[in-house]
Amino acid sequence: MPEPLKNIFSRPLLQDFAQSVQYVWPLFDQKIFQDRVFDTDWEQLELKQRMRHIAQSLRAGLPDDYPAALEIVVKTTEKLLAERGESMAFDHCFIPDFVEVYGTDDPGLSIPALEVITRWCSAEFAVRPFLLRYPERMYPQMLHWAEHGSAMVRRLASEGFRPRLPWGMGIPALKRDPSPVLPVLEKLKADPAETVRRSVANNLNDISKDHPALALEIAARWQGQSPETDRVVRHALRGLLKKGHADALARFGFGQEIGGIAVENLSAPDRLVIGGTLIFSFTVKNTAEQARQIRLEYGIDYLTGSGKISSKVFKIKETTLAPGQSENIERRQRFTDFTTRKHYPGIHRLRILVNGKAAAEQEFQLEWQVYEGL
Repeated sequence: MPEPLKNIFSRPLLQDFAQSVQYVWPLFDQKIFQDRVFDTDWEQLELKQRMRHIAQSLRAGLPDDYPAALEIVVKTTEKLLAERGESMAFDHCFIPDFVEVYGTDDPGLSIPALEVITRWCSAEFAVRPFLLRYPERMYPQMLHWAEHGSAMVRRLASEGFRPRLPWGMGIPALKRDPSPVLPVLEKLKADPAETVRRSVANNLNDISKDHPALALEIAARWQGQSPETDRVVRHALRGLLKKGHADALARFGFGQEIGGIAVENLSAPDRLVIGGTLIFSFTVKNTAEQARQIRLEYGIDYLTGSGKISSKVFKIKETTLAPGQSENIERRQRFTDFTTRKHYPGIHRLRILVNGKAAAEQEFQLEWQVYEGL
C-alpha cells in the first residue's frame, strides 16, 4: 500500500520548519510547537485536518498581534526561499493556510504576504476567501500578479482564479460570469513556464463546464498561435472531449459519425471484487475505405452509495487507422477504495467510446471481497 499523503507532515519536516521560525524569532518554542502538533488526536486527523491543525499550533506559538505574527511567518518563508529557491512545497501548505485562517480581516497585510508565500508553497487555496470577500480589490490584483517576475506568482494569478478549483472554495460569481478571469488567461496563455500554461488550461476547462460556447470561442482564437497554446487548448477542452461534445471533437478532427469503425471481441469479467482490478481487452478496426481519425476512450458507470450512477471517462489514445487496419487494446482499471472514491457492490457498466460514442459495452457485478474463514 502507498504511504498515506497525510504523512507528508512528518516530525523531521516540522522540526526543520520550527528551527527556521526560531531563527527568525528566537522566542519561538520549538518543543511546545511540536507537542501541540503531535498531540493525542494527531493520528486520527486526515490530510486537510492536519494542515489546519499545524496552522493553529503555529498561531498559538506566535505573538497575539496578527501583524507581528504574520511578519514572522513571512520572514520565515523568505528564509526558506533564500536557502532553497522557489518551490511548490505542498508539505508546507500550512503556511498559506495560516493566512487563510487568521488574515482575512487584514487584506492590506495578508495579500502581499500571500505574494511571498506562494513562491514557496502555492497559495491557490488561501487566496479564495479574499476573492469572495474583496472581489473589487482582488480581481485587479490577480491581473497584476499575472505580470509578476516569478512564475509561482503568475501561476497563482490563474490557479487561484479558477471558478471551480478542486478542493478549494467555490467562487459562485465566477461560475456565473467568468469575464474577470479572461484577461488573466489571455496574458498567461503563452507564458514561458509550463506550470503556468497548464494552470491556464485547467482554468479554461473549469469555464467550459458552465460556459462551453465561451471556452470553444477562446480555444478557436488560441489554436494555431504556437505549439504551446495548442497544448493549452487541447488540455483545456478535455472535459468537453470526454463528454463527447460535437464542436470540441470537430476542433481536433474527430467526427461524430463512427460508421466504419468497429469495436470487436470485447473481453471483460462479469464479476469483480472491490479492491480488485478490471482487466479488459478489445479490438478496434477501420472497415472503411479511407483513413479515420479516432479518439478512443473507455467509460465506467459506477454505482454510488445512494444507488445512482456516476459515469467516469478515461482516455486511451488518439490515433489514425488506415483502411482495414485494426489494433488490439488492453487496459486495467483498479477498483480500490481511496479517500476520493469509494466503491459499492452492484451492477456496473464498461463502455468503449469512439469519438465520444459508445461502440461496445458490457455489464459486470461488483462484489465485496469474501475472506476465507470468516
